[in-house]
Amino acid sequence: MKEELIHALKNRGCIKFGDFILSSGKRSNYYIDIKRAITDPRILKTIAKMISNYIDEELKNKNLKIGGIELGSVPIATAVSLETEKELIIIRKKSKDYGTKSKIEGDLKEGDMVILVEDVTTTGGNVIKAVEEIRSMGGVVDRVFVVVDRGEGAKDNLEKIGVKLIPLITVDELM
Repeated sequence: MKEELIHALKNRGCIKFGDFILSSGKRSNYYIDIKRAITDPRILKTIAKMISNYIDEELKNKNLKIGGIELGSVPIATAVSLETEKELIIIRKKSKDYGTKSKIEGDLKEGDMVILVEDVTTTGGNVIKAVEEIRSMGGVVDRVFVVVDRGEGAKDNLEKIGVKLIPLITVDELM
């Protein structure tokens, strides 16, 4: 499936070259545009199946939730939720200023295990904030699945907070 995903990302034009500023604030001469991929149902289905295959039966039998960070990883988390038949939670980057003002949408209870998914990681800053938010609400996060890891510190930064980063593919494999 990995080779299928790499091929699909390349064919969909998800790798762009130029001068880009990433969400981490870093400059890069390439950009991984996963949103081009996650709007294609076939690619999204492949991603969901790959992540689902990583989740073992013991974990599937627990009170497991699938978490996605707005905006990019929500379609991925939704697809994984459908594939695993586990509930979805959505983590906002900032609280909404109306209604419940919650940063987490969905039913997260104390002790719930959360598998967090992300589209692309560089330093892992957004993922770390999401992990901290989930943990502040009593959720347990010990692994994050990412479609593409750029290999620029996310793995080490997440390990520092006790979270394992599991990339479906690395940027080296993609390039």
